[in-house]
Amino acid sequence: MVALFYLISIQAQESEEKKFTPHHQIGISINHVHVFEGRDDEGNREVLTLPAWGVDYTFQFHSNWAIGLHTDFIIEKFKVEKNLANGEDKETVERSYPIAPALMGIYKPNEHWSILLGFGGEFAKEEDFFLTRAGLEYGYELPKGWEVFGTFSYDFKWNAYDSWGIGLGIAKNFGGK
Repeated sequence: MVALFYLISIQAQESEEKKFTPHHQIGISINHVHVFEGRDDEGNREVLTLPAWGVDYTFQFHSNWAIGLHTDFIIEKFKVEKNLANGEDKETVERSYPIAPALMGIYKPNEHWSILLGFGGEFAKEEDFFLTRAGLEYGYELPKGWEVFGTFSYDFKWNAYDSWGIGLGIAKNFGGK
């Protein structure tokens, strides 16, 4: 009888722990952004690996769904070959410390993995580009609402160039979880 009471007590605690409550999350990550259409000072093709920061705000409103504003800050100047709409014309442009915010829709198939898709822009003093961003993240929950995460993203900049990035970050949950 005592064993049955103990088992029911454990199951009740587990169901209480797994109950979802909406919450906010703020995260920061250190990233490397890779650009295959990069150019060196002489105009030769060069694959670029650029340092970047990511600052993310996410609101998880359902156990499997969230929305967020995820922003990347590349902290270097670089040159890139821009692919224009007709596919034949090529133009080398300089990018000065571009900032790329994107409004993201996020699907969480389980507590660790997140699949992201969204739209935004890349803004720099030279020119602004519309972008589509896709990503995949893996998060590991730490005590007191903290989380460490790894991230992979691919940015398709319309009529411009593409980039992909990898990063490692830390986030804090607010308002339940």
